[in-house]
Amino acid sequence: MDAAARKFSITFVMAANEDGAGRIAQALVEEKLAACVNIVGPVRSIYRWRGAIEQASEYMLIIKTAVRHFAKLERRVRELHSYEVPEIVAMTIAAGSKPYLSWLAQSTRLAIRSPSGRPRRRNVRL
Repeated sequence: MDAAARKFSITFVMAANEDGAGRIAQALVEEKLAACVNIVGPVRSIYRWRGAIEQASEYMLIIKTAVRHFAKLERRVRELHSYEVPEIVAMTIAAGSKPYLSWLAQSTRLAIRSPSGRPRRRNVRL
């Protein structure tokens, strides 16, 4: 296992339609909660909901992010999502190319406020 890679994850979210998926993806990348979001679809989903077997055409978001952002990412997805219980499942990355992991780190670095009130960046070490 690559210690640097374990700082990052891929999170899967299913959305009811392409517009909803795009709205979630755009917000996550703009807010630096994700470095990249791929939208795949439509995909056919078969699932159990409230005792019945359902089928739906959905769009899958594949979200690349830092593990430390999961709680904020989950909260943001829930705010933007149309489902009562959205799928939000993260898997830690076991290994990755060093240049890609560096890009992930840079792309998900959130601005924080210093005691003086000026923005500064968190350092992310690989």
